[in-house]
Amino acid sequence: MNLTKIAPILLFGYGNLGRGDDALGVLLQEAIAALQLPRVECLTDMQLQVEHITDLVGRERILFVDADVSCAAPYLLEKLTAQQDDSYTSHALTPAALLHAFRQVYGMDAPPTQVLHIRGYVFELGDDLSLKARENLAQALSLIKQSWPFF
Repeated sequence: MNLTKIAPILLFGYGNLGRGDDALGVLLQEAIAALQLPRVECLTDMQLQVEHITDLVGRERILFVDADVSCAAPYLLEKLTAQQDDSYTSHALTPAALLHAFRQVYGMDAPPTQVLHIRGYVFELGDDLSLKARENLAQALSLIKQSWPFF
């Protein structure tokens, strides 16, 4: 793997576009990707899986973005550390469990990582993005734009 071609900042949005506000992580990732910010790679998937540890290699910073039904509106930005949790043996991992898997495989900690939780409200299959979630998404996007690249 040629690490010199890897963007130093990874923004990884995840969620399901077919489940209402669960799309928030993907939608924020798409908005940031459209800005074509320097030094950043934007990735997306429906859920985090152990294979995603390879996407963390060679980065300086990582930002995961996901919808959250329990955080305060409009969003919560928090630092993340590696932690083995109940998702560790699941088909879908939490960001903390993904960092733990990174440490297990590579024998070192992942780069500094944060998670941006965007408050969502409706998550049923076929739901549209709620109006409140749209507002929260706009505020989260504003946060990223204002604080880039030091989220």
